[in-house]
Amino acid sequence: MINIKDLSKVIKQIAEEKGLNPDGVLSAVESALASAYKKETGKKNEIIRAKLDPKTGTVSFYQVKTVVDENTVKLDKDSPGDLPKFNPDKQILLEEAKKIKPDVKVGEELLFNLPAKEEFGRIAAQVAKQVIIQKIRELEKETLLTEWKGKEGTIVSGVIQRFDRGNIYVDLGKAVGIMFPNDSIPGEHYKAGDRMRFLILAVQEETNYPGIILSRSHPDFVKKLFEMEVPEVAEGVVLIKAIAREPGSRTKIAVTATQPNIDPIGALVGPRGTRVMVVMNELGRERIDIVEWSENPEKFIANSLSPAKVHSVELLPRRFAKILVPEDQLSLAIGKGGQNVRLAAKLTNWKMDVRSITRPEEVQEGGVVDSLEDEVQNTDQNTEDQNENQQTENTQDIQEDKN
Repeated sequence: MINIKDLSKVIKQIAEEKGLNPDGVLSAVESALASAYKKETGKKNEIIRAKLDPKTGTVSFYQVKTVVDENTVKLDKDSPGDLPKFNPDKQILLEEAKKIKPDVKVGEELLFNLPAKEEFGRIAAQVAKQVIIQKIRELEKETLLTEWKGKEGTIVSGVIQRFDRGNIYVDLGKAVGIMFPNDSIPGEHYKAGDRMRFLILAVQEETNYPGIILSRSHPDFVKKLFEMEVPEVAEGVVLIKAIAREPGSRTKIAVTATQPNIDPIGALVGPRGTRVMVVMNELGRERIDIVEWSENPEKFIANSLSPAKVHSVELLPRRFAKILVPEDQLSLAIGKGGQNVRLAAKLTNWKMDVRSITRPEEVQEGGVVDSLEDEVQNTDQNTEDQNENQQTENTQDIQEDKN
């Protein structure tokens, strides 16, 4: 049974427990009462509206009718056109409406008082409960979207909750986030109960429940970590211009300063390497190369191959660069498995061919990057979400974690 007199306390309690707007909860309860009233009276075609006074606990019920005329509805079977048929349960003709409200216009709603009711039977109560649950879920979704949509691209701390088909569910407090396999760091081990930091990659609205998509492998995760650790980056004195990353292994970052007396590389490294070490520890000891960005392509390409020393850079058509390095720098410039030159190519967005200055005619194994993958993260550009289809499929489960 529903006892209307107790509803004001229930509304306040629900709003406080779930962190919802009391007005929204009140609206949900009013919708539920209207549904219960309609179920109790058995008038399926009528539109019922309830109005609850939170102060007195009294509820008023109304039948709602929309004002129509011969131009908006079909009054009889001989009326021309494809207009909808006049429904006296939901509509009232303009002439009749003017007797009640002289200045009424077509399209307005008129409310007609219905008999008061303070208690409802079992079936009506069940209907009301279902409506309240549905409306509360909609309110929770709207509240979460409002709260989390503005946090896209920021770092959040959460506790790993559970695992399902390779996906990791993370407790974020009042919400649950999901990290897909492609967004985790290869080789990193996750255990339920561990608290970790994540990048909020996206907040999906299309699913039944807001899908808060998390990532630890995205290049912006590294960028945001440096913003947290390096005041110069947070203040915009040092700019991270580009990032190229192979998660769990190595990252290259190109930085520049907006003021001539600032050392951008030194700012990120920190005193005795403390700042960069904090970031590396968060990434599982992922190696980080910090290089100076330059508008000059030759200089930027040379810098990007750090820690190797470059002898010369020749720019060729189709964004191809031929690079010569001293013989003792060749293996360092190419890197294990070609990783260093590969990341340098991604960072600069130039294809590269690294060769020894003493053997310029000889192509080096792993020293050629003749295609550029879409993995470069230029921080001045927007990147597309590559997991969209998988996210849409999986985030539909998230609601279960918060119920």
